[in-house]
Amino acid sequence: MREYALVFLVAASVTYLLTVVAREIALRTGAVAEVRDRDVHAEPIPYLGGLAMLGGLVAAYVVARELPFLSTSGPFVFRDAGIVLIAGALICAVGVLDDLFELDALTKLGGQLLAAGFLIAFGIQYVFFTSSDGTQFPLQPAQGALLTGFVVVATVNAVNFVDGLDGLAAGVVGIGAVAFFVFCYQLAHYNGVSLATTGALLSASLAGACAGFLPHNFHPARLFMGDSGSMLIGLVLSASALTLTGQFSGTEISQGAGGSRASLLPTLLPLLLPVSILIVPMVDLILAVVRRTRAGRSPMAPDKQHLHHRLLEIGHSQRRAVLIMWLWAGLVAFGTVLVSLYSGPPAWISLAAMTAVTVGLTFLVPVLHKPEIAAPDEA
Repeated sequence: MREYALVFLVAASVTYLLTVVAREIALRTGAVAEVRDRDVHAEPIPYLGGLAMLGGLVAAYVVARELPFLSTSGPFVFRDAGIVLIAGALICAVGVLDDLFELDALTKLGGQLLAAGFLIAFGIQYVFFTSSDGTQFPLQPAQGALLTGFVVVATVNAVNFVDGLDGLAAGVVGIGAVAFFVFCYQLAHYNGVSLATTGALLSASLAGACAGFLPHNFHPARLFMGDSGSMLIGLVLSASALTLTGQFSGTEISQGAGGSRASLLPTLLPLLLPVSILIVPMVDLILAVVRRTRAGRSPMAPDKQHLHHRLLEIGHSQRRAVLIMWLWAGLVAFGTVLVSLYSGPPAWISLAAMTAVTVGLTFLVPVLHKPEIAAPDEA
């Protein structure tokens, strides 16, 4: 655990320091987010935060290779993590071009498919699913490749979609990465196998990169991650889950706390986690499409009726709106991990308590504490 904590701190520290460099590059190259009607920021903000996050991930990987415990792990751990980072660098480069030149949607999709294809070509894909008794249901290579491509591209775009308020995307993905790290670490612990896994290494690094970026990105933001960052962290998050099916047997993945196999959730978590973490933005996406098509508009037409806009409308400040969406992301992510690893009344009571607190803070705080109106020069 101490070495994973060090990996987290390295990723956070390097990302935090490189963010200053990325901001300067963005200003010099003109990669700046101009103010639009649907945006909530009131002045142009530089992009390219993804470059700093990529630097943090690479630094964490390099340091992990030299640590006493992680360096003695199986060769597949660093091989798979290295492949994910190369794919991340590829999709980050596409995002940088978009931040600079505003690529069309089809070109960006092509870049996302290229990065997903790179993962698949080197064996980072879904291999099998298991029943609750540990029986394996292997996937054909073509089936695994199609499912992998769909999940990676969907996660990348969902993270990009949720990046609408300062600190929102970095916080949501960071929370999801911490939840998945807990799952990977506990799963290995319960099965008595090596605690050094690709999923744990990548998720610890990703959580650190998000934590290091947040001080620069929380409201009022001094830098946006841009597509270079949102697509990068979306890919690394989904790839972290992908590596799980190739490094644990079906029996091991289905093993919960105390040897229990109470449900199918542990076996399906590699597929469900990227989706469950991003359930809030995905619901927002579906509602946006329905709302716009019912109004006779294009599903891609921008508006200011997303979930984070509605939180602002009911009385939350911008910072509180972000914290509330972090709470919902944490509820879904940690709730999924909780019921995957544990069974019985304590797990469900804990989940019910988490839900009650989240719902209460969402709707009661605006009534009890109205946000302060910012002065003109702070808007």
